[in-house]
Amino acid sequence: MSETVQEKIKNYRTAPFDARFPNTNQTRNCYQNYLDFHRCNKALSAKDQDVTPCEWYQRVYKSLCPVSWVSKWDEQMENGNFPGKI
Repeated sequence: MSETVQEKIKNYRTAPFDARFPNTNQTRNCYQNYLDFHRCNKALSAKDQDVTPCEWYQRVYKSLCPVSWVSKWDEQMENGNFPGKI
């Protein structure tokens, strides 16, 4: 019954329900998954571990967030002025 991370990512279709964000407006969910993706990458990279589990967060934020937001946040990350804590 238990699926591996790889199987979950492969079978991913859309963002699952997250009890932290029960409302219709998914803006906070989008932003939180973006942060979680980059935090996960940073933490696992620092330990020289495989960052494959982080792909889950990336797929979720890419399905929830408008492309314009993601490109703006990526640009801010490159410039070093992203407002979130990563």
